[in-house]
Amino acid sequence: MLKNKYRVLSVNPGSTSTKIGLFENSKVIFKTTIQHTPKELEPFPDIKDQYDFRLNTVIKTLEKENIDISTIDAFSGRGGSLEPCQGGTYLINDLMYKDASQMKIVKHPSALGIVIAKNLGDKYNKPSFCVNPPDVDEFIIESRITGIPGIYRESRIHALNQKEIAIRYAKKINKNYKNLNLIICHLGGGISIAAHQKGKMIDCNDIVNGDGPMTPNRSGFLPAKAVLKMCTSNYTPEQIKGYIGKNGGLTAWLGTNDIRKVHQMIDKGNKKAKIILDAMIYQIVKQIGAMYASLKGNCSAIILTGGIANDKYVKDKIKTYCKKMAKIVSMPGEFELEALASGAIRVLKGEEKPMIYTGKPVFKSL
Repeated sequence: MLKNKYRVLSVNPGSTSTKIGLFENSKVIFKTTIQHTPKELEPFPDIKDQYDFRLNTVIKTLEKENIDISTIDAFSGRGGSLEPCQGGTYLINDLMYKDASQMKIVKHPSALGIVIAKNLGDKYNKPSFCVNPPDVDEFIIESRITGIPGIYRESRIHALNQKEIAIRYAKKINKNYKNLNLIICHLGGGISIAAHQKGKMIDCNDIVNGDGPMTPNRSGFLPAKAVLKMCTSNYTPEQIKGYIGKNGGLTAWLGTNDIRKVHQMIDKGNKKAKIILDAMIYQIVKQIGAMYASLKGNCSAIILTGGIANDKYVKDKIKTYCKKMAKIVSMPGEFELEALASGAIRVLKGEEKPMIYTGKPVFKSL
């Protein structure tokens, strides 16, 4: 028999923290970020080895808050390191657990979310879920092809927050996400700008492999021949990867990834800082334009989310470029813990069928 209220624990491990949240339906019961110092993580030679440590910190934190784990109805973990899969809420099965625990695709702490959720679920005889993991891939074939056979564009998106924002917006306007065309811009340290066509993310810039606009700490698109020249000069592969992944963008140009500090520079008369910030915004709107074209100009709204969506200057500048395309909506921040809980609750309430992870890639090379 279905219940009216469900309590779900969300677990979202990051590089140096583990975020957890306890929700009763949409109500937040408890939410916190557990910080892990380099000294605490030093004993673990491999990310996989952090499992017991992270699990114990979660349990101790809940005990400290006098939360009885046995009263929780389900556990929902961030996930990752899976084969490309469709979006949705997955009931964590043995295959998903195996791929995540072995970090089959990439080594990242987010995969431990699946491992922690499954073990807690098994211990307390409750279901465990993974919602829109980073491996969600709903690209159409045209968005994958490049000019070199055998090299394909990959779906690397802030899938969890992207999907949650889309669902929330649809609910807000009394529509079904599966009936809408949206462009969602997750603006943070990484920037993903995705075309959502009737419930599917059919195209987006690849936030891992250097595609799309530059960001506060990533280079974004780079001319291929210029990168080749870097590879044959005094740059090391690690330096080049650093520019692509964490030391590029505003960090490389201005020495900071903090938009507030960039504004302080501008207020003090730093003309270079304004040029670089405006260039980042310009690249963002170019990506929005590309996604608008992929939707054939049929777009209900352009939604700005992520931390930078709080910045009035950035928002206003984007609006000056894009206001004729579609309605511009601001939904700042990120809702990853909430998304993990809401996906599980939709399944528990029977509003959504759980997805089954098969480990089979959604796309085969031509």
